Amino acid sequence: MPSRRTFLTAGAAATAGVTTTLATGGPAHAATTDDKKLRALISRMSLEEKVGQLFVMRVYGHSATAPDQADVDANLKEIGVRTAAELVAKYRVGGIIYFTWAHNTRDPHQIAGLCNGIQKASLEQPRGLPVLISTDQEHGIVCRVGEPATLFPGAMAIGAGGSRTDARTLGRIAGQELAALGIRQNYSPVADVNVNPANPVIGVRSFGAEPDAVAGLVAAEVAGYQGARVAATAKHFPGHGDTAVDSHYGFPVITHSRELWEKLDAVPFRAAIRAGIDSIMTAHLQFPALDASGDPATLSHPILTGILRGELGYDGVVVTDSLGMEGVRTKYGDDRVPALALKAGVDQLLNPPSLDVAWNAVLKAVRDGELTEARLDESILRILRLKARLRLFEEPYVSQAGVTRRVGTGAHLAAADRVAERTTTLLVNEGKVLPLSRRRTPRVLVVGADPASPSGTTGPPTGVLAGALTELGFTTGALPTGTAPSAATVARAVAAAGDVDAVVVATYNVTASSAQKTLVEQLVATGKPVVAVAVRNPYDVAQLPTASAFLAAYSWTDVELRAAARVIAGRVRPRGKLPVPVQRADDPARVLYPVGFGLTYPA
Repeated sequence: MPSRRTFLTAGAAATAGVTTTLATGGPAHAATTDDKKLRALISRMSLEEKVGQLFVMRVYGHSATAPDQADVDANLKEIGVRTAAELVAKYRVGGIIYFTWAHNTRDPHQIAGLCNGIQKASLEQPRGLPVLISTDQEHGIVCRVGEPATLFPGAMAIGAGGSRTDARTLGRIAGQELAALGIRQNYSPVADVNVNPANPVIGVRSFGAEPDAVAGLVAAEVAGYQGARVAATAKHFPGHGDTAVDSHYGFPVITHSRELWEKLDAVPFRAAIRAGIDSIMTAHLQFPALDASGDPATLSHPILTGILRGELGYDGVVVTDSLGMEGVRTKYGDDRVPALALKAGVDQLLNPPSLDVAWNAVLKAVRDGELTEARLDESILRILRLKARLRLFEEPYVSQAGVTRRVGTGAHLAAADRVAERTTTLLVNEGKVLPLSRRRTPRVLVVGADPASPSGTTGPPTGVLAGALTELGFTTGALPTGTAPSAATVARAVAAAGDVDAVVVATYNVTASSAQKTLVEQLVATGKPVVAVAVRNPYDVAQLPTASAFLAAYSWTDVELRAAARVIAGRVRPRGKLPVPVQRADDPARVLYPVGFGLTYPA
């Protein structure tokens, strides 16, 4: 690990004057007496350095200087540099975002080494500044850092548990582990209120459908993360919970009135701001009641400056959602989006499709007078305040010993298991089929969907469930049948059910015409008890009225599946309550199971 002396040598000219006062906590947007020192840093930066400070960019590779050749090739193709170190040197980016698919997150010690290499490359530049390294570690179905790091249930599962203490514990432990790795900005929690069961992009990433409940859990998670010196990020402002369009691939329109927005979407963001949230992420969607121009919120001055900064009083860092998403590219070209986002009130420009196009577009906008250098300075000051609050000026590097000491510890893993046990939700239990008895139903078959495992989980879900039930004393086999089982696959599952005492089916986003529904119906027809476990949306229960029992696990990560297995086996009682309503399949205007519904076992 580079020493503190190395850091001071590399960056002393620019950073030695920024010390502890700025880094001692409190809201990221709080003005401090050290703003003068930060402004002095900014005054010494070239225009090109200022432009770079606004960008948060992806880069391929497990190492800052020696990535695999395939990653070198990908970097040359997409960014025009070979390595992360070259990216920092050429564009002077203020932030880097990690992805699993970019091979940034192989294992904890490698991640720490990559972070240190990036910091060293940046601090060795003239007037070098520490880099703010970020990722999407929401837990549940969106994770970039996997095992052996501690993985918690996702947001909707936490919503089912309903415990602000558990939400804060998640933030605290996950934050401690991310900080130990060198990742200091996390794009979590999701503050969207999911009121649309057809929402293809948020769904179980939301805490639920009740704005006050979501607000409390958002604020608690923010406190946990930021207490561990990781910047939390509430997303996606002004609210992405009521859309049937995925902004990665289309341009959603939110039809809420201004009054409804105040009562629904705005509530968790207000709570996040009260909690001192360090950063807020924008949404690539139209919200005509807030801005009738047709611009996406990411590019909307009325939404970001008028409402978020003006009405809500937020002066922290505003980061765009990825600029490679279709929702922000539909109306304007990639050469216009960055300048328009800055004019709207954004500070950090996240992951543009072409950094060269975006970087030069901002540079041109300043030189042409469309943007002033003073406007850039406003955003850079917010970014540097955040870096200072996180102590990156003083402690840019992490130690491998710290990784060993903090990441994936037995205490952290046990805490995640306890949290998960409080989230599993029992919605159906005909004839008190559950809990299964090792004496009456010793042989169990696990079938069903095996969606691609979230980062770093062992998977597949059927195997995890079968393994957990085996450990709990059952004789268990697994037969994956997929999300669209063929007639032959259904027949194989039905035949296999003849040799067991009970069947567990993992379901994934079941629809009225889904072959998963046929699978469950034919398994029920065998006369064997059939326990359905929804491994994503709890709405599956409306499509499966014949199942003997139904559990909502809200995700297919190992920690949630193991908790579901313990509930099935009766090792723990189900305690989760629905955080969203489930409508009837035959009449969506009527509620089948309301918010707060959940069964349990007798004490």
